[in-house]
Amino acid sequence: MEVPCIDLAAGYLELKPELDKAVKRVLASGSYVLGENVDAFEAEFAGWLGAAAAAAVGSGTDAIYLTLKALEIGAGDEVITVSHTAVNTAMAVLKAGATPVFVDIDPETFGMDPRLLEAAVTGSTRAIMPVHLYGHPVDMDPVAKFADDHGLAVIEDCAQAHGAFYRGRAAGTIGKAGCFSFYPTKNLGACGDGGAVVTNDPELAARIRSLANCGQDRDSRERRRNIFRGDVSRLDELQAAILRVKLRRLSLQISRRREIASFYRRELSAAVALPVEKDWARHCYHLYVIRSKERDRLKKHLAAAGVEALVHYPAPAHRQPAYARLARGPLPTTEAAAAEVLSLPVFPQLQEAQLDRVAAAVASFHPAA
Repeated sequence: MEVPCIDLAAGYLELKPELDKAVKRVLASGSYVLGENVDAFEAEFAGWLGAAAAAAVGSGTDAIYLTLKALEIGAGDEVITVSHTAVNTAMAVLKAGATPVFVDIDPETFGMDPRLLEAAVTGSTRAIMPVHLYGHPVDMDPVAKFADDHGLAVIEDCAQAHGAFYRGRAAGTIGKAGCFSFYPTKNLGACGDGGAVVTNDPELAARIRSLANCGQDRDSRERRRNIFRGDVSRLDELQAAILRVKLRRLSLQISRRREIASFYRRELSAAVALPVEKDWARHCYHLYVIRSKERDRLKKHLAAAGVEALVHYPAPAHRQPAYARLARGPLPTTEAAAAEVLSLPVFPQLQEAQLDRVAAAVASFHPAA
């Protein structure tokens, strides 16, 4: 493709001298697990978000799983979330032993519709997990009020929300905990897997760090003192060093994503529905997702014009064979979105000529009469 949907190599080349230096420093140090880069990254990432603490873990999925485990949410418990997301959201809940309960989404933001929480809550509900999908935050005030009224924890799935804001607060700092992924395609992406939990509760962060390291008391550095029945989910020093370099450029890169979104908003054809940005939100445009009732035709049309577009996600979690038994009722807005969404290129290294090519390709698409 002349215009790929994402170009990870371009992201590396942009920061190559700094990244190479950071990697070489770690390799020469001989310290590869739970060293100074992990400690520093946790502090820097928490500071960037305005949170009290962060706990680095092995993946975004484990960030959710270990948060649930730290909050003692497991067998017999339910977590209200959405189906229009990567299956990792539901997978992490099930890994903790709890049951995900799906509610439908807002048709404009693609996030949880807070009006549907009342019908989903039961005596077994322990938490609500909104997913800030594509980079637009969920309307968190009604979610937080509902959770407070019912004594529930709010755990934010922020895998796609690095740099998103809700009423001036960073996504991930509003609930009990925010769970981030550093999968390579994310706004802040490692060169492999990685994740983190951010929270304003330092004790919760310490518990998650321990659970991620075999249940050992990592913060006091008393090795082999197992205070919990833990797991193994560690962010390694190489990935932490890489993330520290990338974090320093993240705000600028999100600004570039927003510039690209503004270009699309001005230039794209009225034949497609463009993403919204609510007046209470700051979209970080992890993905730029349009909608078309002729999505599949449009995708083929773009490919013929040399533009790669991807579908996130063609089948919601409750329509996946492994998770179909979890469905408790119809999710019409979720299913409509899954049939219509299409992600256009939005990575920060996109060139102006490439953007013009995307706009021209979309403008030349004509829906069937």
